[in-house]
Amino acid sequence: MLNKQHTKYLGIDYGKKRIGVSISDNNKVIAFPLETIETNKIISFLEDLIKKEKIEKIIIGKPLNLYNQLHELEIDIIEFSKLIKSLFPQIKIERIDERYTSKMSSVIINQSGVNQKKRRNKSIIDKISASLILESYLIKKNT
Repeated sequence: MLNKQHTKYLGIDYGKKRIGVSISDNNKVIAFPLETIETNKIISFLEDLIKKEKIEKIIIGKPLNLYNQLHELEIDIIEFSKLIKSLFPQIKIERIDERYTSKMSSVIINQSGVNQKKRRNKSIIDKISASLILESYLIKKNT
């Protein structure tokens, strides 16, 4: 059993081509953008990361629209969640509304002073979106 004081959480922004990944600090208060991984390479990435960083929980975005309806991507996310649970049964999986994370990521990048070419880089948006998903969860959990 993991000592929960030395574990971290992961945030996931799932996409058919790329998955944004973020990670918390040991105190589970701050979320940091980590990587953007091609979807077909995510399992081997997670295998290494879960061992190295002692991951306790994975927070996966739940894609809802303005009318609280699920996006068609939800079917893929459910399958992905089941796969994660079967491969890493010790890891808890939670879901959180990810509405507006891509838009907020774009705003953050635009305000950061990053040059225009890098602003259009989807991998930056994906990992920042994952960070916002995890940050939303941490705020909710800690209030």
